[in-house]
Amino acid sequence: MLGGGAGACGTGGESSSGKSAQTSAPALTPSEAVAKAAEDSADITSLRYRITGSVPDQGQLTVDAAMSTAPLSMTMELTMADQRAKGPLSIRFAGKAMYVGGGALDIRKLGRSANLDPDKLNGKSWLRIEPAAWGLISVDNQSYGVLPHQVEGSPIVQSTLLTGAKNAKKIGAETILGARTTHYRGTVTFDGLRAAQDAATDKASRERQTRSLDQFIALELDKNLIMDLWIDDDGRTRQFRMRGATYKMPVKAGEEPTVGDPVDMTVAFLRINEPVTVTTPSAGDTTDVGALLDAQTG
Repeated sequence: MLGGGAGACGTGGESSSGKSAQTSAPALTPSEAVAKAAEDSADITSLRYRITGSVPDQGQLTVDAAMSTAPLSMTMELTMADQRAKGPLSIRFAGKAMYVGGGALDIRKLGRSANLDPDKLNGKSWLRIEPAAWGLISVDNQSYGVLPHQVEGSPIVQSTLLTGAKNAKKIGAETILGARTTHYRGTVTFDGLRAAQDAATDKASRERQTRSLDQFIALELDKNLIMDLWIDDDGRTRQFRMRGATYKMPVKAGEEPTVGDPVDMTVAFLRINEPVTVTTPSAGDTTDVGALLDAQTG
């Protein structure tokens, strides 16, 4: 009786009919796997991530960053190709302010045309600028020219762009950051993302697709985006890569946009939903840019 009971209750044995009592979920198609990863991204409340690659007009870059979604805040160490000898640029977003410091800080380039006097820092290591915003809809972001447009967006939102690909396909199994993943690839287009937005059947999906479409526009792509996405066995994004030609807006009115340098960025999700605290520098080591501009312009 005990033996019979154990056989009846087991999940790994066979029934009296000889068929396995275990049932496995049907395998997801590439489009379904990508859509599920995008849906699950809504549950990410904090993220540590790394970016490597190149962006237009700036060249090679590396980024080590951590972010929190509630409240929205971020800490980043950004290294550009021409700044490696000086060390990374340190950036913090907290509240409605941005803090910038580090060996690569050049106050004269801040805001592209502010032309502030470096001597006005009075030996302080950090600049404070507000209002500033990062990780929002692109028209709401404001980093005063410190960040390339391509890294002003939230990587959580950028990871959902492959939902706009009609040709998503499975490349194969790969190990990423020690985790077993499935590699997918597809071509993302504006029309594809717009169609996905129109096809959304609920508010959450529409908002997600709207943010994805916005991030596609913010990348300043000439036409299409080639995107690779690595999804782990839990259905979550572990890494994605974005590649595509960009456009440059004309300097003179009436001229057509021209093709710019390509963007090629790989974003790795290092830690998900672990506590992230963004610490801002002390007031005693911070210079307010607004006050500097007021003093400079009278």
